[in-house]
Amino acid sequence: MTKSTRQTIFVSFSGIDGAGKSTQIGNLRDRLIEAGFRVRVIAFWDEIVALGKLRETSSHTLFKSEKGIGTPEKPVNRRDKNVRTWYMTPVRFFLYLLDAIQVGRVVRRFRANSDVDVIIFDRYLYDELANLPLDERLSRLYVRLVLKLCPHPLVAYLLDADPVAARQRKPEYPLDFLHTNRATYLALAKLADMSIMPALPASHVAREVVTTLLNRLPDPEREVFAKVPFWIDKVEMNASS
Repeated sequence: MTKSTRQTIFVSFSGIDGAGKSTQIGNLRDRLIEAGFRVRVIAFWDEIVALGKLRETSSHTLFKSEKGIGTPEKPVNRRDKNVRTWYMTPVRFFLYLLDAIQVGRVVRRFRANSDVDVIIFDRYLYDELANLPLDERLSRLYVRLVLKLCPHPLVAYLLDADPVAARQRKPEYPLDFLHTNRATYLALAKLADMSIMPALPASHVAREVVTTLLNRLPDPEREVFAKVPFWIDKVEMNASS
């Protein structure tokens, strides 16, 4: 496929820590490449967020957050998005607005100048908005405003997950926070028109991810998948391995 025949599309993956985002992103990326698409994966925390280094340093300095990624063999105690002091809400309002503007710039740049067919966002603005107290009216109004400023993916995947199982895979945050965070994601999904992938085995989720995207693709791109049944079967086989 050539750039002249289509516009760059993008999808995003969101969910609580340990929901299996890396696995599903890898599966979808590989299947798209096999189908002839040119794919770019963008890590939201590394390539999008404004003042990223300052924000990371602040979490370690102010909140004593431990560094690294938690694993079953080596848990860590993260303190950043789970800090819910009153003054953090206005700080997050400001930072997330900057990030929404930055996302728009990145998407426009790829659509105008890039030879990439599909952008896959490893996390998106939704993963920040899920840190806000959506039970408060002001936060909900803010979310609706920011969602209007930020481009909406063709598919915004929300990988649902059991918090207990998720924490076993990636022990970084307290279990009570993961339960609260999951509930906020589900509430946000209604506001942001996200596609919820149920908490099922990885192979089942992989099939749902592929078919959801397939149903959303414009007709010219959908025609690329002349061997869709084989493609979906292969997704299941790889996700099970």
